[in-house]
Amino acid sequence: MLNIKGTKCTAVVRRLIPWVLLTNILLVLYCLGTPSQIKISGLQKDTCPLNVAKSLKQSSAMLLQSSKYEEECSPKVDFMFMKTHKTASSTILNILFRFGEKHKLKFAFPDGRNDFFYPSPFQCSQVKDYKPGDCFNIVCNHMRFNHQEVSKLLSLDAFYVTILRDPVDLFESSFHYYHRAVPLTWSIGGENKLAEFLNNPQAYYSPNAFNSFYLKNLLFFDFGFENNLEADDPRVMRGIHYLSKHFHLVLIAEYFEESLILLKDLLCWTTEDILYFKLNARMSSSVFRLDPEMRAKALRWNGADWKLYQHFNATFWARVEDYGRERMKREVNELRKRNAEMKANCIEGGGAVEAQQIQNRLFQPWQPLGDKSILGYNIRKDVDPKFRKICEQMLTPEIQYLSNLGVSLWLTRLYGWLKDTIY
Repeated sequence: MLNIKGTKCTAVVRRLIPWVLLTNILLVLYCLGTPSQIKISGLQKDTCPLNVAKSLKQSSAMLLQSSKYEEECSPKVDFMFMKTHKTASSTILNILFRFGEKHKLKFAFPDGRNDFFYPSPFQCSQVKDYKPGDCFNIVCNHMRFNHQEVSKLLSLDAFYVTILRDPVDLFESSFHYYHRAVPLTWSIGGENKLAEFLNNPQAYYSPNAFNSFYLKNLLFFDFGFENNLEADDPRVMRGIHYLSKHFHLVLIAEYFEESLILLKDLLCWTTEDILYFKLNARMSSSVFRLDPEMRAKALRWNGADWKLYQHFNATFWARVEDYGRERMKREVNELRKRNAEMKANCIEGGGAVEAQQIQNRLFQPWQPLGDKSILGYNIRKDVDPKFRKICEQMLTPEIQYLSNLGVSLWLTRLYGWLKDTIY
């Protein structure tokens, strides 16, 4: 009996060794890859000079409005998209990359990896080749939000946009995608690891443990707040009010098409600008459907995110009412029609396929640790030459698109190599 137990213990230890090695390697890479921070003084010299120029322009425009009230709507090119995790934000990012590339806009990109050294709070010094006073049109890569620092990169009239998702679905997706990167979850047994976690989360979670933020109030954490607050903590509502002041539009993933229509309206874009293919979608067989009891537990565990979502879901539908329900319905139908046309023009077979069926590695999406659950696309072999460029752009995942835009991703690619080698 003792020999059997010893054998099982040895097998468990052997399985854990690669995880421990990978975790240590990632920690070393993270420390080596984090740039030396520029000390931010908060003086005007550290701020995009367009802040002042645009403020004067806005004041002049307001004075002219009395005699020239109606002006032609022109596309807005200065904006920040706060890319939250597991919220369909990669699909939004593809839209923004295409718009920025089309209009030759200046992106504030990270250096060496595809995010701004997440989970560290954002600093201007994390921007590739940043010098105090530099001005940019678009900031859109993953970060831990820090409005004071982001605002130094953009004009005063820049728009701030983000996206939220139902916290239960987000938690399920985050658990699936990241739990192998959270060492405290490695001891969870059984086939239904998510249910085991929710039945006793404190057994597998510690606020200060490595990567633990992925498994509790991830939205709240992404926005720069403390993710271990209880829902009734007054700091939660203070955080929500803070975001309400700084974001012009909060999209809702469950109403993705309506969200894009509101985005189009806010930025004076066209329907062509918001065409999309759903990127980073998971195989349906990998999605765990929570029953009402498990859903209630997930909501309690992610109470701050739930409060955040409820607030901005309400403001979202108030925006839809102001826009007009019938008008929204017409716009959504037009968007669906145009998207269907692009699918027919671009996608072999008309839909997404599993990772092993993707023929061109340029369209291979990033996969989570130890899994191949993220779907991708094959471009049509007989695609019309006039559609080839836009088809390729719409089908290109985030990592490859960043490379196409000239971003160095040596840390991301090294991590990807390690991930694929070990797992």
